[in-house]
Amino acid sequence: MSQLDPKEAERLVDTYSDMILRISWHYLRSAADADDICQNVFLKLLSGNHSFESPEHEKAWIIRTAINACKDELRQARRNVVVLDESLKVAAEEPATGEVLDAVKRLPLKYREVIYLYYYESYSVKEIAELLGKSQDAVMKQLSRGRKKLREFLEDENG
Repeated sequence: MSQLDPKEAERLVDTYSDMILRISWHYLRSAADADDICQNVFLKLLSGNHSFESPEHEKAWIIRTAINACKDELRQARRNVVVLDESLKVAAEEPATGEVLDAVKRLPLKYREVIYLYYYESYSVKEIAELLGKSQDAVMKQLSRGRKKLREFLEDENG
């Protein structure tokens, strides 16, 4: 295993930690779990011998790795089995909120992930399709349906 330059490690953490935490929180709804995912993504990145063709390739790899780690976490049986008493639950720290972001958080996962990547991370439909392993048509349809649901949520809230 090659030794990574400390300045490069610092650059990676400074550049991507907030994004990984936001993505993880949107999937897991838990600040503690998001922190764990962030650490795991950086461990995988820093301990591997990865070479990226461009900054966009590096960012895409990190996003894909974070999403996969979140999905793995969601699949684990312990998340579905463990039930805590309401008095023991600790609220997850939420990133800055707004009416639209609150509505995005209520969307089903398949719509929430494409809306988030498109509007909050500024990825194109083509890039989202590649990241999620879906066709561009599927991503466009999910964006359209997600927007429609968002509109319904916002109209219901505003009368």
